[in-house]
Amino acid sequence: MLAPLSLFSGKRILVTGDTGFKGSWLCFWLRELQADVVGYALPPKTQEDLFNLLGLEKLIHHIAGDLRDLDRLQPVFDEFQPEFLFHLAAQSLVRLSYKEPKLTFDTNVGGSVNVLEAVRATPSLRSVIFVTSDKCYRNKEWVWGYRENDELGGYDPYSSSKAAAELVLSAYQNSFFYDRKGMGVASVRAGNILGGGDWAEDRLVPDIMKSLRKNTPIILRNPGATRPWQHVLDPLGGYLLLASHLYTAPQELTGPFNFGPSGESIRTVHDLAAKIVKNWGGGHICVEKAPDAPHESGLLHLNCDKARRLLHWRPKWDFDRTIKETVFWYKHVESGESAVALTKQQIMDYMENGHD
Repeated sequence: MLAPLSLFSGKRILVTGDTGFKGSWLCFWLRELQADVVGYALPPKTQEDLFNLLGLEKLIHHIAGDLRDLDRLQPVFDEFQPEFLFHLAAQSLVRLSYKEPKLTFDTNVGGSVNVLEAVRATPSLRSVIFVTSDKCYRNKEWVWGYRENDELGGYDPYSSSKAAAELVLSAYQNSFFYDRKGMGVASVRAGNILGGGDWAEDRLVPDIMKSLRKNTPIILRNPGATRPWQHVLDPLGGYLLLASHLYTAPQELTGPFNFGPSGESIRTVHDLAAKIVKNWGGGHICVEKAPDAPHESGLLHLNCDKARRLLHWRPKWDFDRTIKETVFWYKHVESGESAVALTKQQIMDYMENGHD
């Protein structure tokens, strides 16, 4: 894995959503690879956000802005003239999408249109990674993994917005990018992401960690739901690998890619909570099913044969390693250790055991 990633050294890379959980991990990793990174996103919400803990405002060029504001976004592309784009910025919470459906569609669909308009006007771009979600597939609750050519759709506003974003990207690709032979564009779809530094509201692992810190019961509303759990470094490693190949062979790899965990990492919510409690060394789980809770899928996972075959990518950290590394990060930061040192070490450990 080291050889393809050495390509990023000295390259101009734009990351939307750099203040988010995944965006912060990605920007830190890119800086470790000696890339020149500019980020565009809303400001971090709290001092505990990973962006602040990693001191990213001193490592990258961060520009505060809303994805919905093309007049603010376009000049960033014009001035920086990036070679790579990683589009991660989004309204990323399912339950919030029920409360704020217009915000969700305006951000995830309208904001993506703005990004693609900026791409259309930026001739320097060679490699575009457009991040959506595994929830972009129409979930039929079947037992096998979804492939990249399966039907798109969504029950809730968040899932529908991600499916719609995929359709928007396809339209731009067919209408405007097809003749740009020197630029590769791929959408990427990952599973449920875990890792140190996620404090998002109303998300399972952050909620569990907040309960453990306060020594209060861990409340599970849907303990039997099955999800594809994966450490944040696994999909990000896939995005980086794909981006490097798009740079050198844009036409061959343009299109959608899944980056999900192996089958043994597809576990129930209760399995996840119990494993976290075991690694933390304490905690109490309580099941409280809310009768008026919004709809959540029961079973969803991805088939990643395409990434395995074309990129020789595979998920590296299994379920046990994912939980171990995640809890280790939270526990040691809680005890006063450096988030920078812990994050750097986990990235180094991941890269040293790179893909074949």
